Amino acid sequence: TIEVQAPPGTTIGHVNQNWSVCFPTFTVCSGTGSALVKVKGPFCTESFPCCCEVKFRVTTMAGNEIGVIAKQWSGIVKEYFTDADNFGVSFPLDMDVYCKAALLACTMLIDYMFFESTPTGKRDAPGMLD
Repeated sequence: TIEVQAPPGTTIGHVNQNWSVCFPTFTVCSGTGSALVKVKGPFCTESFPCCCEVKFRVTTMAGNEIGVIAKQWSGIVKEYFTDADNFGVSFPLDMDVYCKAALLACTMLIDYMFFESTPTGKRDAPGMLD
């Protein structure tokens, strides 16, 4: 879980990882804990060797797609020899600003969980809770 605060000390949102065997799934919640949107990733979160974007779909609680968080392919050299990543986030313009902030926090959580290497070189498996 990530807690989003603005200003510091005032909680405006949460991102909760849901239990899943195969597909990474998150729920973005308001500061009071009510669910706002869901974020669901693919079975395979590796962009290499397929050299493509890795998309996490943003949906309403009813399941209608309203946006996407995408880890963008940055080229073989950057992807293979650095730990730098590029992400694109799309959502409705009229979405609540606190929900947008929580989606940005969700993007950072996704980057940390699935695209950053640990000192041992391991990454989390798709959908697994730590």
